Amino acid sequence: MWAVVINPISGQGKGAALGTYVAGYLATRGVSYEIILGKNAIDQGDALIRFIQKNPSTEGVIAVGGDGLFHLTLQKVVPAQIPLAVIPAGTGNDFVRTLGWSLTDIDSILDAVLSREAVPVDLGLVDGEWFGAILSTGFDSIVNEKANTMSWPKGPNKYNVAIAIELPRFKPRHYEIELDDRIISTEAMLIAVSNGRSYGGGMLVCPQAEINDGLFDVMVLHPISKIEFIKVFPRVFKGTHISHPAVEIVRSRKVSISAKAVAYADGERVGQLPISAECISGALLTWLP
Repeated sequence: MWAVVINPISGQGKGAALGTYVAGYLATRGVSYEIILGKNAIDQGDALIRFIQKNPSTEGVIAVGGDGLFHLTLQKVVPAQIPLAVIPAGTGNDFVRTLGWSLTDIDSILDAVLSREAVPVDLGLVDGEWFGAILSTGFDSIVNEKANTMSWPKGPNKYNVAIAIELPRFKPRHYEIELDDRIISTEAMLIAVSNGRSYGGGMLVCPQAEINDGLFDVMVLHPISKIEFIKVFPRVFKGTHISHPAVEIVRSRKVSISAKAVAYADGERVGQLPISAECISGALLTWLP
């Protein structure tokens, strides 16, 4: 038995359309499944837990939605060691990007799910909460805070508008970053603790991050002028920003960060710093291209 967890409103309705497609795909192949919906995220998470408890031999979970649904589902399947596949139906879909799947070739993902064994990949664990792509603090988290209060515009443009609002008043903060082999005490604009390569809908903040090396790529953006930031920012979509002298990237299995700041993981609010994170090898069972 499979669980199909659907966020029908993700991607401005894309979740509902792709959820229907996935259900049809499984039905025509004679695969037993149950659709998991909820009134809200907490209700949906509880429904998934009940399904897993009722079906101890659950074959896998297919999450149809964006990074928010992925993050929610992750918390439930990892402790149970149940394989998880993600059908990209959100605005970011960064974990699916990290795995290397095409965002438009849904059949390839489903074919792999039904024909191959899932394989282990790394996850991050921050203060007891699992994440798959990026844990971050600094300017991007402030932008997230702002974007979450905005009802307009919809989709990825909301993030760009939030950047325009927050950048003029942003100031770097002092961070204490404890790694496996050193402590970095520095002013910084942004820190990204990366298990995956991208966030924010394809921003390759750590383009060389691997999900099976047991290590985080930790990117520190040291202070630069706002004009320079505006010039450098577009390069993040190709990952070429890493050659800028203000960008420092180090690798570490464990990371602790202290500052007067807030952190986000997979686009979801983690809370105020300090935080401690660890890269857990092979924590998630999933499918790769």
